[in-house]
Amino acid sequence: MDGGSPEGWLAPAGPWTVAVLGPGGVGGLLAALLSRAGHRVVCLAGERTAEELRQRGIRVRSAQFGEFTAPVEADTELREPVDLCVVAVKQPALDAALGRVPSALLDGGLVLPLLNGVEHPTALRARFGERVVPAAIRVESTRQAPGEIDHGSPFTELDVVGAGDAGRALAELFEAVGVRCRVTEDETATLWAKLAFLAPLALLTTRYAVPVGEVRTARRPELAALVAEAAAVSAAVGAPVDPALVLDRYDAFPAAARSSMQRDAEAGRPLELDAVGGAVLRAAARHGVSVPVTRRLVAELRESAR
Repeated sequence: MDGGSPEGWLAPAGPWTVAVLGPGGVGGLLAALLSRAGHRVVCLAGERTAEELRQRGIRVRSAQFGEFTAPVEADTELREPVDLCVVAVKQPALDAALGRVPSALLDGGLVLPLLNGVEHPTALRARFGERVVPAAIRVESTRQAPGEIDHGSPFTELDVVGAGDAGRALAELFEAVGVRCRVTEDETATLWAKLAFLAPLALLTTRYAVPVGEVRTARRPELAALVAEAAAVSAAVGAPVDPALVLDRYDAFPAAARSSMQRDAEAGRPLELDAVGGAVLRAAARHGVSVPVTRRLVAELRESAR
């Protein structure tokens, strides 16, 4: 975005009406927090999940936010205009999920994608135009069953791109429900800062089926090599990151933490391998950056997923 607001957009004067496409670990947590704060929330999902949410709401277990149940509306598709649509599905499910959201119903609203990777804003803008406000979220949150969310990290942090009215309003909305927010102006830097951190951890925890603690000890040399490769690619696209700071962040994580890709692999779900590792490889190829360790791990994970 250019730092302004989408044309014709005005922030709601009172509670927001928010659609959450994909009420899983991330989407379900945000839906529950927004509902608890008095906003109207409509979760969009398959019929079984939608019925469960209509009947029982969303139940959250969180060291940061406590244990609570929040009522939400739920449907299989969006049927009326909303102020905001949070897109929180995984990348492999994105194309199919977008069929639940008619573009015309977002003419006066914003689209906040919270997917992993760096390439999805282009696809979303092709459908929704400048209503898309890219963002990056940092949180460990897992859907144990429809409407049951375990929030494992002691933090929930959101970077919203766009210094105009839209960015500020979104930051205020989520800050008010307990999410630490920052408004940024550089989309590339914001998305690559997350990917350069996420890719090494996701690839290693998934490839070897071990938690963060084992990756940063037994697999430390491989982790450091992956971080260096991701940092080199990030610098080549104009978003430099400090590899030492990335490693420091891994060291601060709970030892038992697992990446979302690892949890998907354990559950037999499709992996975001292309959105995470594939995006690094494509950017590396465009800029002539050598990434042999990343390439090997992506190839091994693709082979094991067949």
